Amino acid sequence: MSHRPPRPARPLRALAPALAAGVLLTTAACSDGDGDDSGPDRADTTRISSSPLAQASPAPLTPAGARAALVTEADLEDDWNQVKNAATWRDSLLVGKVDVADFLTAKADAADCQKLLDRLYSDDLLGKPSGASALTGFEEGASRLLYQVAAYDKAALDTSFAWLKSLPVTCDQFTAKDSSGGQRTVQVVSTSLPKVGDARQGLRVTVQGTSGGTPATLTLDVAALRVGTDAISITNGGLDGADHDSTEQAAKLGTTRLKDVHAGRTPAADPGELD
Repeated sequence: MSHRPPRPARPLRALAPALAAGVLLTTAACSDGDGDDSGPDRADTTRISSSPLAQASPAPLTPAGARAALVTEADLEDDWNQVKNAATWRDSLLVGKVDVADFLTAKADAADCQKLLDRLYSDDLLGKPSGASALTGFEEGASRLLYQVAAYDKAALDTSFAWLKSLPVTCDQFTAKDSSGGQRTVQVVSTSLPKVGDARQGLRVTVQGTSGGTPATLTLDVAALRVGTDAISITNGGLDGADHDSTEQAAKLGTTRLKDVHAGRTPAADPGELD
């Protein structure tokens, strides 16, 4: 076996600057961690602001940021067309008073199910935003897709997600009555969503009743995704059913857009740019 000849020692004059540099780096590292704010240091400020800890707390969502985070026609598959009147959408099949007699633990569960109908009707799935919000809507045939981005109080948002998660159990099937006493059967089941965002919950809500004196079934794909203290809510469907693929597409690309806004980037105009 051959042996590599020993490496010649470095001259002392070459080692001295390196040692001095090492001492300076060590001193700087110590002063970063001791909480000494006696004097500004631009280099240290830059290093801290770009750290993962600093980036974990983005600036509050602004109205412009909320609008930039909304999905567009280019983000959705199929033939969805953006509309201007989404904020006025209301579906009368969602209006009804929950029949408390359907529930074993009547008042608590009935209240949760009533809240679901009321929030779906008023387009406030996660409750009232505490900060900036933006909303847009799309149509494809008889189906509608409503998409909202908003800032929320963290504790209230956590409560809303826990409530959504409980609905497939507490509100799996119940009856609601319209103003004339007509009955509507409501079913709620859990659905899967892409593993994006910090938390997510998907639901399929079906309401069977009458519309204009004719039997009708409203099917809604419902999705909520949290990114920090901001959240996305999606309601997609209609009397002809709901396309879950469109819900998943909106959830996936919409979360990417919201993360871009948090990072100070302009979301891609074409989702193909993300591939």
